[in-house]
Amino acid sequence: MTVPALRILCINPGSTSTKVAAFAGEAQLFSEDISHPMAELAACGGVQGQLALRREAVARAVAQHMNEPCFDAVAGRGGLLHPLPGGVYAVDQAMLLDLAQARFGEHPCNLGAALAQEFAHASDCPAFVVDPPVTDELREVAHLTGLPRIRRRSVFHALSQRSAARRAAKELGLCYEDHKFVVAHLGGGVSVGAHDRGRIVDVTNGVDGEGPMSAERAGTLPSLAVLELVRRGEDPAALANELLTSSGLFAHAGTNDLRLIEERARAGDQDAEALVQALAYNVAKAVAGMASTLFEEDTAPVAAVVLTGGMVKSALLAAAIKRRVCWLAPVVLLPEVEEMRALAAGALAALTGAESVRRYDREGG
Repeated sequence: MTVPALRILCINPGSTSTKVAAFAGEAQLFSEDISHPMAELAACGGVQGQLALRREAVARAVAQHMNEPCFDAVAGRGGLLHPLPGGVYAVDQAMLLDLAQARFGEHPCNLGAALAQEFAHASDCPAFVVDPPVTDELREVAHLTGLPRIRRRSVFHALSQRSAARRAAKELGLCYEDHKFVVAHLGGGVSVGAHDRGRIVDVTNGVDGEGPMSAERAGTLPSLAVLELVRRGEDPAALANELLTSSGLFAHAGTNDLRLIEERARAGDQDAEALVQALAYNVAKAVAGMASTLFEEDTAPVAAVVLTGGMVKSALLAAAIKRRVCWLAPVVLLPEVEEMRALAAGALAALTGAESVRRYDREGG
C-alpha cells in the first residue's frame, strides 16, 4: 500500500509580496508570488495591520490551486526574534507574542508564524518556522563596533541565502559545507552574507540600517548626517520609518518596482540608469567586503559569488554587479529564490523525525 506524500503549505511574507506554495513530499503542487502595492500596505497602518490582507491573499491562492486544502504541516518564514541557532521551530504563543509586540524589531516577516498558525489550525496540524532571519552564526569579532554599548546583530535572509548557497554549490559540483561563498539576496530587501563551510560568519543587516539600499530601505548612511536631521527637528520615529519603508529605490524613483526602473533606463532615462548602477555599485562593494571576512582562519579561496532574489531577474542590474565582482570568484545567478522549497524541506524533516523540533524561549535574548 502506497503511503500518501505529506502535504505542506509554505507561507513567506516579504517587504512587498507574500509567497505561498504547497508541496506533497518534495514535489511542488503550486507556487504563487502575490505582489502588494505600497499604497495597499500603507493603508493597513503597520505590519500587524497587514495580517488580514495577507491571510486573505494566501487563502485565495490556496483555493484557486487546490480542491482539498488539507495539510500535514504549515511552514512560515521566521520573524525577528532574539538570536537563535538555525533549525526548525514550533510556532507557539511565546513566539507569537514577541512577534506581535515587535519586541526585537518590526518587519513583514513577523507575520510568517501567525499566518502559519492560522492555516495550521484549519488543518489541525503543526505550524513551524525554519531558519529564521535572526539566525546568528557570527564570529565575536563581527559583533563588535566602535561604540561598545552597540553590538551588531545578525538579521538577514537566512533561509534564502543558505538554500541559494547550497544550490550553487550543487551546480558547481561542490559540497556547501566544504567551501566558502558570498551570497547576496536581492529582493524586497537586500542582504549580503559570508558563508564559511556551512556557517554564515557575517552579514549586512538591513533592518538595522546596514548594507546597500533596497527597494524601500536607505541602507548604510553617514551616521552624523542622520543625527543632524534629528537635531534640526525631524521626529526620530518618523525618520526611522522613512529609512526602512520609503527610502531606497522608492525615494529616488517613486516606485519600489525595479522592473519599471529598468524600463525607464532602457528608454534613455539617465536618472533611472544611474540608480540601477548605484544599487549595483553598493551591492558589489558589500560583496567584496564580505569576501574579506572569509580569510579569518585560512586562505582557501572563495568558491563562488551567488546572487539570488527577484531583482536578479533584472539583466541590467545582474550584469552591472557581475562586472564588478567577477574578479573575486565565479558568479552564479539564481533569480528564483529557493526559500519555499527550503521551508517545505524543514517541515518535512520535522514531521519525519529527521530533524528535532526546537522550542522558542522568550528569555533566550
